[in-house]
Amino acid sequence: MTTKDTLIAKFKDKTAAVAVLGLGYVGLPLAVVFAEAGFTVTGVDPDGRKIESLNRGVSYIPDVPTETVAKLVRAGKLKATTDFAVLRQADAVSICVPTPLRKTGDPDMSFILAATDELAKYMHKGMVVVLESTTYPGTTREVLLPKLGEEKGLKVGEDWFLAFSPERVDPGRQDFTTFNTPKVVGGITPACAEVAAAWYGGAIQTIHLVSSAEAAEMAKLLENTFRMINIAMVNEMAIMCERMGVDVWEVIDAAATKPFGFMKFTPGPGLGGHCIPIDPLYLSWKMKSYQYTAKFIELASDINTNMPRYVVTRILEALNERGQTLKGSRCLVLGAAYKPDIDDIRESPALDVIGLLKRKGAQVEYHDPYIPSLVTHEGETMHSAPDLMAAVRQADVVAIVTNHKAYDYPAILEAARFIFDSRNALGKLGKDHPKVVRL
Repeated sequence: MTTKDTLIAKFKDKTAAVAVLGLGYVGLPLAVVFAEAGFTVTGVDPDGRKIESLNRGVSYIPDVPTETVAKLVRAGKLKATTDFAVLRQADAVSICVPTPLRKTGDPDMSFILAATDELAKYMHKGMVVVLESTTYPGTTREVLLPKLGEEKGLKVGEDWFLAFSPERVDPGRQDFTTFNTPKVVGGITPACAEVAAAWYGGAIQTIHLVSSAEAAEMAKLLENTFRMINIAMVNEMAIMCERMGVDVWEVIDAAATKPFGFMKFTPGPGLGGHCIPIDPLYLSWKMKSYQYTAKFIELASDINTNMPRYVVTRILEALNERGQTLKGSRCLVLGAAYKPDIDDIRESPALDVIGLLKRKGAQVEYHDPYIPSLVTHEGETMHSAPDLMAAVRQADVVAIVTNHKAYDYPAILEAARFIFDSRNALGKLGKDHPKVVRL
């Protein structure tokens, strides 16, 4: 049997040893899906707190139930370590590390490079490696291939196999999970794609093969660029509607009645999360090396980046109309997570809103049932208001930044002096209400 045939046979009978590098919002759900499918999975992460928690059978990711983790740990199907030496015995390795942007706007590849360097120490014949971390097109071939194969004298597609499969995690979502969200896979060679598809197909419902790793990398960027640009468009629509005295929420609902040719997006205080604010900028950065300016991406980024400032300006103007100044006023920011009903604050526009309000001289407090504390962009640690309704009553303005379902909006409306609703969380309650100004 060839090396490829041997690996595929191991995936079919679930005897392949699987390792997942990075045990965050992407890596842990993936590790659990592989373990539930019957593979023996070892998670590797430098964060000792995560390792200790997992080995006790306790999940730290809301989308992954502790009962599931505990069951897999007891069955010997899932374990975790900080020691990369376990990769010496691995047949299959998935890399799920963060890929943020630097302050200069260029990709921070340090996590991918660190994981690749550790993996390179234990590379061996008969291994398949799949990169899941979102990155610019060409990363798998240009960065991982030389370090993992060429420098080791291993021939890709024969001695070992390399592919890219973009993560598609949407925290807090119940209808589409790692298991039933279709998985795009693109290999460095056709044999690489075949091996990676055999592995992932043993645990995930639908596999969609593309012709190359670059096509898979670009597909991920297209997905998130599509959302980023459409959100920017509707954010600009909100600005235009406000100038014209038109209710943007009414306009969006009306347009959404069209059963074809329209997809509903809603405006807000800015973009957040680990993908949409960041991923398209990877593509924009890469295109500069081709002497091309990604105009749509850069324009959309400019609009979305300025939404927190627009929100604070609207709050200032609304307070002024009520005979108050923003400077010295008590502001309660309601919701800090980047989207409703999750505990993820990455790239949250709430941090920008809080910082801008403080710079305008406001006394700022926040409340979020999922975020007990946070560190502002300025390095200040803040804690969620211990008594929500007391904070609402004391505030000169309540700024709804994240529309968590857990909030009792009628009670908040009754208790508040003034609400700026950047998410239309109040719905019909807020429309034309004298206490409410909507984005």
